Amino acid sequence: MRIIIPMAGRGTRLRPHTLTVPKPLIPVAGKPIIQRLVEDLAHSYHGKIEEIAFICGDFGPEVERELVRIAEQMGAKGKIYHQQKALGVGHAIFCAKDSLKGKCMIAFADTLFKADFSFDDAHDGVIWTQKVKDPSSFGVVKVSDDGTITDFVEKPSTFVSDLAIVGIYYFREGERLRDTLQQIIKQDIREKNEIQLTTALEWLKNDGLKFKTGEIDEWLDCGNKENILLSNERMLEIHRQNEGLVSSSAIIENSVIIAPCFIGDGAVLRNSVVGPHVSVGHQSTVENAIIKNSIVQNRSLIKNAVLDYSMVGNSSRFIGSWDELNLGDYSNFHQK
Repeated sequence: MRIIIPMAGRGTRLRPHTLTVPKPLIPVAGKPIIQRLVEDLAHSYHGKIEEIAFICGDFGPEVERELVRIAEQMGAKGKIYHQQKALGVGHAIFCAKDSLKGKCMIAFADTLFKADFSFDDAHDGVIWTQKVKDPSSFGVVKVSDDGTITDFVEKPSTFVSDLAIVGIYYFREGERLRDTLQQIIKQDIREKNEIQLTTALEWLKNDGLKFKTGEIDEWLDCGNKENILLSNERMLEIHRQNEGLVSSSAIIENSVIIAPCFIGDGAVLRNSVVGPHVSVGHQSTVENAIIKNSIVQNRSLIKNAVLDYSMVGNSSRFIGSWDELNLGDYSNFHQK
């Protein structure tokens, strides 16, 4: 099995946190979004994950090394592809054409899920869906009584279905998808001025492939600060029993942790109250502070502060009093 992850988007809704790293590497409950996604997919599949391919923009070598490291942690080979121009989802996937062979899963790296991703890999394809109130912003599917997909529609302007495609797909023969995308790109067939994956899915269905639907229990958007904090809260709640959320190397002095919280390796809490629903990254320090419902990333300092619904990036310093904060990487704020 190969896992292919398109992630070339710029993450503009999550700035300033995506100015230095791509959105999928933002940590939620102590792990990058993309790592949580890959772990969930790999743990649900009973076979071997041979390769994890990442389709990137111009993120730089340090980010690419981190992505390869995440793949290798799962016992897979990491491979990097680049999308030079934003020509749509279908085009992005075709950029990884050399990895589109055999059994493949495609997963978009801007959401988290609570789901059982196990499936019958003898099916031609599986597409995971969830019912939504407003389907006009999503690709949707229509299904027959036995759960076979009969139609794919990209962002319908009139109601055709409320089953939204969440961004997780399985293909038994990746070559079929690759060859279909190649034809669509060669003929420059676009919807809403982009090369769409749903166009390829419709072609494959018309060519005889049968796609089944998979079910999602919970779908967590990670597109902006508010949704990242909500996803952090939910992941902390979901994993509070089965993950060691407080590192044994953290230093806790005269402080209270209100669970669930993530406290990273080498983090220091001193004279503080942290939680609930707080992630404090590796080697970060919180001193004389009260923090709840927030994310503090790695190697940062929070001192003499009261924070709620806040995000603080990597290697940042905040000293002073505040209520709600949104501070990017390498920032320095000292309120006098």
